[in-house]
Amino acid sequence: MSTHQHSVRIYYEDTDFSGNVYHAAYLKFFERGRTEWLRDLGVIHSELAKDGLAFAVRHMEIDFIKPARIDNLLTVETAFASLSGARVRLDQTILRGETILAAARVTVVTITDTGRATRLPETLRGLFLAD
Repeated sequence: MSTHQHSVRIYYEDTDFSGNVYHAAYLKFFERGRTEWLRDLGVIHSELAKDGLAFAVRHMEIDFIKPARIDNLLTVETAFASLSGARVRLDQTILRGETILAAARVTVVTITDTGRATRLPETLRGLFLAD
């Protein structure tokens, strides 16, 4: 499986009083990486919503390794790990150059517009497995 890469620049709004990136900002960066990975596979959130489907984060483990600072250019790497039923597991890493700053294991579930988990449609399953 290939690893998707998405660039993120750190702005003042992403930092805390110490000048380091505030921990919650990493969630945004991981989300952007997942969204762009999906987009590159041809999966657009607004199109899924028209079909009454969405992805929701079910579980996330994050290891904060080193801080990022204002003006850093980071790379968010997203890699498909596995799928089963309604769940898709991804591995994500945020890097500055070759240095790993944060790593996450993410489980997203497919949900209906009523918020109930539903099996991943075969078309999406095929896209994820073919990546």
